[in-house]
Amino acid sequence: MLFKNEKQFYASHQLFAGVDEAGRGPLAGPVVVASVILGKDVHFEGLNDSKKLSEKKREILFEQIITKAKEFHVEIVPREIIDEKNILQATLWGMEESILKLKNKPTLCLIDGNSMPKRIADISETVVKGDGKYASIAAASILAKVTRDRIMQKLHLEFPEYNFAKNKGYPTKEHLEAIRKHGITPHHRRSYKPVQQFTFNF
Repeated sequence: MLFKNEKQFYASHQLFAGVDEAGRGPLAGPVVVASVILGKDVHFEGLNDSKKLSEKKREILFEQIITKAKEFHVEIVPREIIDEKNILQATLWGMEESILKLKNKPTLCLIDGNSMPKRIADISETVVKGDGKYASIAAASILAKVTRDRIMQKLHLEFPEYNFAKNKGYPTKEHLEAIRKHGITPHHRRSYKPVQQFTFNF
């Protein structure tokens, strides 16, 4: 269904990209944005919104997408930019960067959500819950999610007491208790209220 939904765009757009993000809610780590141009003849079995897939299925599809997609770009927006701009503006900035850094410039960008990135607004359409409607957005959601999960796995090795491998930086009870006990890391978002009250310990 997701691939069928995209057929309407090929009549007027030879190249269009899906754009999605992962990691707006966590207290720690980057927000990751991906843009994907699949191409007309690319198809993957089981492609769906990354949140509806198992970790194993996401990993399989991740490898297929980066191998078969016409082009993609993954933009990692660090904690510092999130704190400087706020999470919404940092996410929109990441969406812009992920599109502007593509070598093949799309004439249409399908943006997941209802917020429009200004620098690419003239070629973009927002789609609420787009990762469950269009294949290119679903593919972008998988690239963003898997990339971010891998980053948080690496941060877990550096700061195992926060159990980032499991909570991925989200404000779980366990994570909040770890912050109270150990303070915050360089990767915690200072602008988020649950983090603001704690001392920078590292």
